[in-house]
Amino acid sequence: MTEQRTFADAILSNKRRTTRREQLFTEMDQVIPWATVEALVEPYYPKAGRGRRPLPRATMLRIYFLQQWLNLSDPQAEDMLYDSESMRRFARIDLLHDAVPDETTICKFRHLLEAHQRTARMFDAMKALLEERKLLLKAGTIVDATIIGAPRSTKNATQTRDPEMRQTKKGNQWYFGVKIHDGTDQRGVLHSITTTDAATADITQLPHLLHGQETTLHSDKAYYKAEDKLQWERSGGRYVINKSGQRTDYWDVINRARSRIRAMVEHPFHTIKRLWGFTKVRYRGLAKNTVRVFALGTLAKLYRLRHRLLPQGT
Repeated sequence: MTEQRTFADAILSNKRRTTRREQLFTEMDQVIPWATVEALVEPYYPKAGRGRRPLPRATMLRIYFLQQWLNLSDPQAEDMLYDSESMRRFARIDLLHDAVPDETTICKFRHLLEAHQRTARMFDAMKALLEERKLLLKAGTIVDATIIGAPRSTKNATQTRDPEMRQTKKGNQWYFGVKIHDGTDQRGVLHSITTTDAATADITQLPHLLHGQETTLHSDKAYYKAEDKLQWERSGGRYVINKSGQRTDYWDVINRARSRIRAMVEHPFHTIKRLWGFTKVRYRGLAKNTVRVFALGTLAKLYRLRHRLLPQGT
């Protein structure tokens, strides 16, 4: 791995504008605490010895993050590294001096992260970092959930749909897949994530989405429970959840005001689903997809606060 750029790369960068993709790579390169992230992977990463020398773990981590931002499979990631100069620059790969990892190497690194749940540890480490920098608000939590689709087809070796995914009805539309539940602060910065099948009721995950220090809870009517409201009010907290049941003009006005605050919880979903394209799961089973969700959540909260995390003067 080398940071030295070729003469051709320098000429190319001087003759064109900076694209939005390159801007993303540049900003995230500066805000990701690489030493912390690499330290989480280091105990499980292959050591140099007999056989082929392993590629630098920093390179593999950078490629893994590129996969999340661009929604790339392992073969697509290998192809794009040959095709995209901006991706090679971010991954610190020089075609003249460095080896480009093939799809098998990329796949094995992903399996390493899955086997040791490294992305969940990254998520917790970034949460601790934001708390240390006082960028994560503790006063209130907003909770919500979103559905990520899974293939419905049975045209596979087992002729079955993924047994760990289920379907649910939302409005008049049926959805089959996995549900991501998240808790954010009042600015939309993630601090908690869980995953379930799509049919699991949102309210069942509420205890796992609270950090325990909040005095206010915001959400939509799927999380409303009269007993919970009474308990929050007895403890001096504010239970700001849209009320379910019969609609009235009075409660419509209140619910609309509450929804303006609750809307901040949609920012992580916008980043993960719309900007980075995670609208359908790539793997079978909850475990592998949960690893990816934690990776996306880690990067999404850094992306949300990137302008505050960038070094001064950049």
